[in-house]
Formats: sequence, C-alpha cells, structure tokens
Amino acid sequence: MALPTPQDTLGPNSPSADIHSKERRQGLARMIMQLFQHWQLGNEEQLDLLGLDAGSRTTLARYRKGQPLGSNRDLLDRVGHLLSIHKSLRLLFPHNRELAYAWMRTPNRAFDNLSPVQVVRQHGFAGLLMLRSYLDQARGQ
Repeated sequence: MALPTPQDTLGPNSPSADIHSKERRQGLARMIMQLFQHWQLGNEEQLDLLGLDAGSRTTLARYRKGQPLGSNRDLLDRVGHLLSIHKSLRLLFPHNRELAYAWMRTPNRAFDNLSPVQVVRQHGFAGLLMLRSYLDQARGQ
C-alpha cells in the first residue's frame, strides 16, 4: 500500500492545510507511522529519527493510535524531511518498492558503510539533511 502524500490527506486549499492544525498533524502522524512500518524500524530508531528521547515510547504509541504530532518546529521539520526522503526513494526506485523501503536500513558506501538510519542516529538533524541532499543529487536536482 502506497503512503498518501500530505496533499492527499489535506489538500492545499483545505482550511486545515496549516501545518500546525490538529488535523494536519494527525495526518502527518499517520503517514510517518506507516512509513516507519514500511521501513521496518524499531522503536529506538523511530525515536531517534523523530528527535525524541528514549523515554518517549508513550509518545510513539499515541502517534500510532492517531493522535496528532506535537506542534514543535523540530519534530515537524524532521517529519517533512523523512517524507521527502521517502518521496525521493519512490522516484528513484519506481518499480521496486522493496528496495525503496529497505534503503534506509541498508549499509551504503556513500555513508562509510553506515545505513541511512545509522547516519541520522549518529548525526541527528544534520544526518537527515545529509540523506536528503544525497537523494536530491541522485535524482539530478
């Protein structure tokens, strides 16, 4: 099953298109939790990618139950970058979803044989930007 885009969930002309609206953050929570499931990430990896501390497992559980993401800028920026990474992978591997979903867990020579998830775990937000830049270059942008 393909992930919906933010525009599919709430169109740009929707009154709820504001990123800070509860409805928009609920849609983003559903998308990111589904993406983590496709990427087959454990709780600790999910927490690290979202920039949450190890004691935030209950926060992940709330997101899985459909509660909205928190409205802090760092979290929303991270989710935006993760969804952009997903979009780039789908464009790079349009006929191989398994490869697109496995890419985040696969060691990559471009990252000193670390997986992209490990890059983010080591470098935090800067790691997300590294991945996004790498994929943008791979797409020729």
